Amino acid sequence: MILAMKTSTFTLLHVLISLVGIGSGFVVMYGLVTARRLNRWTVLFLASTAATSITGFLFPFEHVTPGIIVGVLSLIVLGISVVARYNLQLKGIARPLSVVCASVALYFNVFVLVVQSFEKSPALRALAPTQKEPPFVIAQLLVLAAFVLLTVIAVRGFRPDASPTESASGASTRSKQKRAA
Repeated sequence: MILAMKTSTFTLLHVLISLVGIGSGFVVMYGLVTARRLNRWTVLFLASTAATSITGFLFPFEHVTPGIIVGVLSLIVLGISVVARYNLQLKGIARPLSVVCASVALYFNVFVLVVQSFEKSPALRALAPTQKEPPFVIAQLLVLAAFVLLTVIAVRGFRPDASPTESASGASTRSKQKRAA
């Protein structure tokens, strides 16, 4: 039992929260790459990704595992991203710092998704039973390369002050101005 839930129920909840974090994270990444400030999606991403790490710590464990280390690192980069975005208002170094930290947090979630996929899927497990075989390594390297590329593009392109920004409702400032005119 974890938080008065069967372990299987809690695991399902943890996985669902993680999938929300990954899905909303890709929407946020799209916003960063296309220079759109998707505020509501960003809040959902940050909250669900933090909840993924926090719920991961509630599983019983006997020693520090790679999953715990990734969870701690994820919370650290999420914290930095939150401070850079909300406290420092994305000004100066806070803009690229927020983008990089949000990207790293999403990468950590996808990294764990790949690990879990190779552990839980019989077809993938057959390809890489110890997760040291080439299919696993190639999959993780492709994910890493994709995230490095997306992060570089996002850091270069995400300039919330220089482009139409997304309001909390998702409509761009320019669109609102055109409708008002």
